[in-house]
Amino acid sequence: MAEFFDALTDDHRAFIGRQPLFFVATAAPGARINLSPKGMDCFRVLGDKRVAYLDVAGSGNETNAHLAADGRITLMFCAFDKPALILRIYGRGTAILPQDDRWAELATHFTLLPGTRQIFEIAVDQVQTSCGWGVPHLRFERERETLSKYHATHGDEVRFAKYAVRTKSIDGLPVRNPTRVIS
Repeated sequence: MAEFFDALTDDHRAFIGRQPLFFVATAAPGARINLSPKGMDCFRVLGDKRVAYLDVAGSGNETNAHLAADGRITLMFCAFDKPALILRIYGRGTAILPQDDRWAELATHFTLLPGTRQIFEIAVDQVQTSCGWGVPHLRFERERETLSKYHATHGDEVRFAKYAVRTKSIDGLPVRNPTRVIS
């Protein structure tokens, strides 16, 4: 049975802290729904009604475009071990880029990873938990290092040049890009 909360509790924080994987879903009018898995050490609970995650450049930047157009975001954490549980965070998100005034304050909460592009800050509207009994048992083995190695090998200037080319989402929505090298 689902339970709803107005804010994150200490139990929610502890559960989130144990999860090596979470999912991000966003949408904008007339665009596809974007659903992305996130790993690495990139999620932080900043308060009972405020969370953030560090975004590393990958195949696209749909979350940036969708949040600029609509603002809605859902984050989902699910236990692949015991006890079974699914936790969703519903909120409104904002992309904070290195050129933004708030970057310095938010970046202190993270270890910047190779390829860091932006930080998404989410104002929590509601938290939902549910049983998770349909989620299989899986064992976390290790993080993949491929993306970090790629970014470390290609350097900031090469990545920065690639950002300037991607000015639209896959559905043609505008994307905000860093205007300076991050590291």
